[in-house]
Amino acid sequence: MESGTSTTAASKTKVEQRPNLFKQDFSTTGLNQKWTADMNYIQTKRNGWCYLSTIMDLHSRRIIGYSFSKKMNTDLVLKTLESTVKNRTITGDLIIHTDLGSQYTSDDYSQRLTELHIRHSYSRKGCPYDNAPMESFHASLKKECVYPVPVFENYETAAAVLFEYVHAFYNRKRIHSSLGYQTPLQVEIATLTSQMAA
Repeated sequence: MESGTSTTAASKTKVEQRPNLFKQDFSTTGLNQKWTADMNYIQTKRNGWCYLSTIMDLHSRRIIGYSFSKKMNTDLVLKTLESTVKNRTITGDLIIHTDLGSQYTSDDYSQRLTELHIRHSYSRKGCPYDNAPMESFHASLKKECVYPVPVFENYETAAAVLFEYVHAFYNRKRIHSSLGYQTPLQVEIATLTSQMAA
């Protein structure tokens, strides 16, 4: 697997020993307490498989960072992380949850999280329920955005459609029963308004 400018060498700690801090508890009391991250495969005719990397804030279910690339490497997930932290307030209690993929267990990713004072939680191997909210997003993405177009023509076409889906539809218009039938953006606005009034 290519790694671009970053290495994907896993740290010496065995993956089985990495902590699952969430333990399927996705509850929050505010923004920037629990984030979850993952990658998804998107097929194109001309460019083959491309890869969508996303980060979600569990309080609002909003996709707060994403990157799309022709390569599935550590650079991709680091780019997503950097785009996210530019627009969010990092708290001392923030946890990000991922799977045990080599990109997320790489030394580069771990080092950057340490620098940002973000704790890292991991799904158990072969247990999608440990990252259920992100799995739900992927299911919605495939059903509402990807499956209606059997295969995107190329990377550029897929990138444009995914941008529209994430920013214009999913975050702003798609209601969630878990959010009291509000959109992620509505929840974020209400939360920030409440914090300012407190």
